[in-house]
Amino acid sequence: MVEVRFYHLVRTTLERALPELLEKCVDRGWRAVVMAGSEERVEQLAHLLWTYHDRSFLPHGTRRDGEPDRQPIWLTDEDENPNGAKVLFAVDGAVSAHPDRFDRICDLFDGNDPEALEAARGRWRAMKAAGHTLAYWQQDEAGRWREKQRTGPAAEA
Repeated sequence: MVEVRFYHLVRTTLERALPELLEKCVDRGWRAVVMAGSEERVEQLAHLLWTYHDRSFLPHGTRRDGEPDRQPIWLTDEDENPNGAKVLFAVDGAVSAHPDRFDRICDLFDGNDPEALEAARGRWRAMKAAGHTLAYWQQDEAGRWREKQRTGPAAEA
């Protein structure tokens, strides 16, 4: 089963949190897919990964760039894993119909948006019913991510 991590964004925007989490993947040598809600959003995120920090960038590609097998981070609005990623970052409420393609799924949602929060709760219930290990992450006062809850087969072992 897949480990699904829900990241409740309250103090930090997606545009700030996503690059930080992707940096951790790249540092570990893991490939990642970022699945967004639209092609326009994919292009916004692609631009973000070039400009989020004045002294670094995250190597990535989109359908427009091609050659997904050469990209450590693949940005898409489709349910795919063309770069053999271990980790899926689902943003904008995106959901993969094939979670077993990944070792880990990170579901990032805006906790300040009541609709996004309720939708995330629905995704939590669906993933729990499917038998996946779930972890709920929230930022503390200093902005560090803290695991607040864990459930599922791995949590009970």
